[in-house]
Amino acid sequence: MHFRIGIDLGGTKTEAVLMAADSRIVASERLPTPLNDYAGQVATIVELVRRMEARAGTANLSVGIAHPGAVVPSSGLIKNANSTCLNGRPLKADLEQALARTVRMANDADCLAVSEATDGAAAGAASVFAVILGTGVGGGIAIGGHLLRGPNAITGEWGHNALPWPRPDWGEVPGPLHWDGQHGVIEAYLSGPGLTADHFRNTGITLKGEAIVAAAAAGEPAATTTLARYEHRLARSLATVINLLDPEVIVLGGGLSRLMRLYAEVPKLWGQWVFTDTVQTRLVPAMHGDSSGVRGAAWLWPET
Repeated sequence: MHFRIGIDLGGTKTEAVLMAADSRIVASERLPTPLNDYAGQVATIVELVRRMEARAGTANLSVGIAHPGAVVPSSGLIKNANSTCLNGRPLKADLEQALARTVRMANDADCLAVSEATDGAAAGAASVFAVILGTGVGGGIAIGGHLLRGPNAITGEWGHNALPWPRPDWGEVPGPLHWDGQHGVIEAYLSGPGLTADHFRNTGITLKGEAIVAAAAAGEPAATTTLARYEHRLARSLATVINLLDPEVIVLGGGLSRLMRLYAEVPKLWGQWVFTDTVQTRLVPAMHGDSSGVRGAAWLWPET
């Protein structure tokens, strides 16, 4: 039987799966990610690969890795990783040396796109835009089930575009200053911290996303209004994606993707900005949830 290994290098944990050719997960394991320890993170990945190969009873399996940030094509160095010990490091080269084989790597949003387009919520769709709504806002694009990559390694990074059709009455001009140095970018509103910050700006109360959702579910007016603003902003932002890419399916992942009201409310709104009479694009939650990243990493080697 053919197997492939997927690794998801996260900020707090690193997960590995052993995937069979029919996409069944035969084995999985998690280890803590060594904080601010580059050599330790490389060693953790190597150890998990060895353990998965022991479970498979064979060596030199293909390895795909989901990682924070992106690999600079010209240098092979990691950039834009929230696990900052990775930035400026040749992670791919170091892993290939340690494992004595070629590895394939992509960021978490790209791996979400591959996973959900291959055997998830968007299986069989010709074009998929996958969204991470979590600590940050990322995106990945799969065409015909294959990851779309660009020369700058930033395909799908819609979170760093400006929030479209800004509303001055909601304080969206110029918008909050984000860590990337820009005012009013999508990530500053649609990330988990962005939702918390928006609620604070409008109420003076600091609540995390889960608490805002719970308060809205209980009928609390301010929390309900905060979520309505969030849905409006998500609808505007996704409308620009539909106008540009016209995907068959948009898949949401990340912590805020668990907010089920998004799938009913956002498609009701986005039509006013999409350049067509009837929007056929489907908005769906990720089928594989938190496992989409590690599954997508394994699927970076589809031919095995």
